Amino acid sequence: MTIDPIVLQRVIFPEHGDPQALPLYLDAETWSWSYSGDNDDDLLAKARGLFTEGHDRRPSRVTSRNGLSWLSGRRGLNLPASETVSFASYFNAFPASYWNAWTSLSGTRLRVRTEGPGRVVVFRSNARGVIQRVDGVEVSGSTTSEFVLPFNSFLDGGWLWFDLIAGDAELSLVQADWLALDGEGPVTDGSATVSITTLNRGAYCTKLLAEIGDDDDAMRYIDRVLVVDQGSEKIVENEGFALASERLGDRLQVIEQANVGGSGGFSRGMLETSEAGVSDYVILLDDDVEIEPESLRRAVLFANHCTKPTIVGGHMFDMYDKSKLHAFAEGIHWGPFMWGPFTPARHDLAESNLRQTNWLHRRFDVDYNGWWMSLIPISIVEEIGLSLPVFIKWDDAEYALRARAHGHPTVSLPGAAVWHVSWVDKDDSHDWQAFFHARNRLVAALLHSPMAKGGKLWRANLAIDIKNLFTMDYYTVAMRHAAIRNVFEGPSRLHTDMLDRLPRVRALGSGFTESKLLRDPAEMPKFAAREVPEITTGRPNPGPRGLRFVSWLAKTAWRHAWRRPGAAAATRPEAHLPYQDARWFEVSRYDSVLISNAEGSGATWHIRDPRRFRKMAVDAVRLNLRTRRDWNKLSAQYRDQLPAITSAETWSRSLRGTSK
Repeated sequence: MTIDPIVLQRVIFPEHGDPQALPLYLDAETWSWSYSGDNDDDLLAKARGLFTEGHDRRPSRVTSRNGLSWLSGRRGLNLPASETVSFASYFNAFPASYWNAWTSLSGTRLRVRTEGPGRVVVFRSNARGVIQRVDGVEVSGSTTSEFVLPFNSFLDGGWLWFDLIAGDAELSLVQADWLALDGEGPVTDGSATVSITTLNRGAYCTKLLAEIGDDDDAMRYIDRVLVVDQGSEKIVENEGFALASERLGDRLQVIEQANVGGSGGFSRGMLETSEAGVSDYVILLDDDVEIEPESLRRAVLFANHCTKPTIVGGHMFDMYDKSKLHAFAEGIHWGPFMWGPFTPARHDLAESNLRQTNWLHRRFDVDYNGWWMSLIPISIVEEIGLSLPVFIKWDDAEYALRARAHGHPTVSLPGAAVWHVSWVDKDDSHDWQAFFHARNRLVAALLHSPMAKGGKLWRANLAIDIKNLFTMDYYTVAMRHAAIRNVFEGPSRLHTDMLDRLPRVRALGSGFTESKLLRDPAEMPKFAAREVPEITTGRPNPGPRGLRFVSWLAKTAWRHAWRRPGAAAATRPEAHLPYQDARWFEVSRYDSVLISNAEGSGATWHIRDPRRFRKMAVDAVRLNLRTRRDWNKLSAQYRDQLPAITSAETWSRSLRGTSK
């Protein structure tokens, strides 16, 4: 009896090719290089320890071919005579170092079916981005080429891929697959429930459901697609729901409940999947994403081969600039306890693909993965509980840190990804979400920070407060201080806060001018003419530094605390600053100023108030010092109660009462 080999990763192409996204699937370009070691990317790479010999080699495209006309369905490609195409791309190269590090496999087998004359050439890379030819064959007519590729030199990084070189006639790729070696099966044969939390995004969500249901190969590993609808605009009433329901059939289930944030929606998905007892994994997805459905299949296959239960995350690309990778690896900077990328952010694979980007070849072990796409084994859910009930921020990072404390790693798997609206047009640290940013970060730190008394977190929080005070953003400071006070109340309120904290936070804004977003230019107050700052193409002004900063800080603080604003401040702003110009040390010069938001859809009006500044500055010092003073007591309290507040029983009581 012949057992079909396990296909670990299919070589695939978008059914309806988007020119922006195509560099993620293939590299049709001819490249050249220049050398420069003093640009921002290189300086960042040096600071993060990513700089290696040859890192200053800067790629530039010589051609402008995207290969869109070469595509032939989901699996095939027709390469014109004498052309070359490389599959050293995000979705079609094989991330060998990740499979080597986390799974039971010792190698892979590449199988390539072609029609026509040409060559198939196989390459590998190491962690430094050095590329080596591994093997190659000439092909003609109808040919199946196979290559056995052991994982014997992928400890720190490295990928595998192949190129096609057409001969004197068209060379067609019929199909290609990366397979498990004979006799190397999975550790487990699991399947997944996909859980999507949605809030009034019916068009996005129904399109996502239809995309998932349209891929039969991915659906072989999906038992159920669960939608937790927390909005007032019901997804079942959206015009796209009929197609989604048709494609998913009885595997689609919709649960309606009150808006208890992403953590409440995703916890409902964990809870339902665990209680159903059918799936081995739950895959959490945001509702406002587009997905490459092969990503779901790859995540499940990778998890099945992992040597221990592992959280498998997908990467995030920009939905409106599809070749831009938000971050390849993310983690916690422990001193200030702040999340952030370990790798250059918003890397453009159209401008520098896998062959041209040395740092992409290193394997990165992450602290967490965003819940825009994350596979979690149900065995982990049943061992460590559900999400922390923290509403909208830090739930994903905290969960991964908790899992790691129990011996379960998180892997951000190359080749598994979604497209999501990026953070470029967002600054949610200055609207109502500022409360949840501050509170949830502090709670996560109390639970997981390895630093004595939270390390530099209290100082980082104090610095944020002072910057916001200097920009006359008193509403944000009020929310941040309410967040700290909420933490002092203890973890017992976290579940009830999911239901009523949001309206209370928004109600705080009623007394602050800057809390109102002015969208209509006609309602924005006019301001007098001012000197237009010179626009430079160099690095932005970093602000005062060194001894000059000490002098500047004292003068600015005195002015904001004691000097009365001009008589016209409350009726006429002095300027309107674009978002990119509204740095805290620039805004602090004004008594009254309009500031555009990140997406350019409106502006907020900031008016200096010495009395508020004095009171809030004192509160900022007092509250942040108290967090340091009471750290050990608070940390013990939150850590002791963590199992109870994240348990299935507690979540069930909180959620089942909100179902509609």
